[in-house]
Amino acid sequence: MTSHGAIEQAAFTLFRARGFEATTLDAIAEAVGVGRRTLFRYYRSKNDIPWGQFDRTLAGFREILENTPEGLDLYEAIGSGIVEFNRFPTEASPPHVERMRLILETPALQAHSALRYGEWRQVIAEYAAARLGVGADALEPRLLGHVGLALAMTAYEMWLDDPERSLTELLTQSLTALSDQVGRGARSAR
Repeated sequence: MTSHGAIEQAAFTLFRARGFEATTLDAIAEAVGVGRRTLFRYYRSKNDIPWGQFDRTLAGFREILENTPEGLDLYEAIGSGIVEFNRFPTEASPPHVERMRLILETPALQAHSALRYGEWRQVIAEYAAARLGVGADALEPRLLGHVGLALAMTAYEMWLDDPERSLTELLTQSLTALSDQVGRGARSAR
């Protein structure tokens, strides 16, 4: 039986062997033992495969944010949500580090990734907007979405440089560093 997991396993095996750009959907379909049309029932394009079941992932991110502990200020709640969202099982297959390396370092995926990043930022913007009582397109929710993505991207880049480091610790350090800088800026503006 075909599944998202079987498609991803076959695709990543081919990506490793041939490279992303040289791997065709026909080759992935053949490796899975299905027709090309079947792949399109699971993924809209080859560019979607490295992202996995991204809609489900975003639904999980929304749930994490909605369930952040009460009493956290908005910034802390978003930061906590980002850290929690980025906890992945070490036995994930393909490994999360491999998935993120492909997404972040493959030029052919950059334009597609921009769309996915926009969807990810929107989850934060919607959460922030609800907490602030404003629209998701207001300045602060949008800003928090962009800042959240910048924090995550910085931690991911550092993690890919040294995968032995803890991604969640890098995210936590990024949050602390930004909070310290914002605090300094607020103090110096007085």
